[in-house]
Formats: sequence, structure tokens, C-alpha cells
Amino acid sequence: MEIDAIKQLIERGLPGAAVSVTGDGSHFEALVISDAFQGKTRVQQHQLVYGTLGGRMESGEIHALALRTFTPDDWAAQRPGD
Repeated sequence: MEIDAIKQLIERGLPGAAVSVTGDGSHFEALVISDAFQGKTRVQQHQLVYGTLGGRMESGEIHALALRTFTPDDWAAQRPGD
């Protein structure tokens, strides 16, 4: 699966999210910043992202995806001085 395709799937599933995906074609890492994560646990946030991928994790089309998820406020708090 291509990096751009994963990014587009997440962006379509979480409108307004800021998404960055890196990887080597088999293993990927995604940074997702979304208002949709407000009030959700980290596990719930990750479930939302996995849900945008339409079963591609279960099918093995995406072998591994490490997630870093933040609300916009959490992201701003993590990046002092920006």
C-alpha cells in the first residue's frame, strides 16, 4: 500500500484532520491530529483511525501501522514554543 493512499483514507474518514504518514511500503507510522479525538481515550482514538482504513489492517494489505494521535490542544501543548 502506498503512503499517499493511507493518508487519503485517514483524511477521508476523519475530515479536517492533519495527517502525516511515513513508511517503507510494509511498515508505516501515522501522526493524526483531529478534533474527533476530543474526550476519547488513546485506544478509542486509534480505533477511529483503524476504522478509516476499511479492513486493510485485518487483510494484511497494511502489515503494520504505528499511530501517534492527538487533539489539536494536546498537540499544541506538546510543542512548546511553536
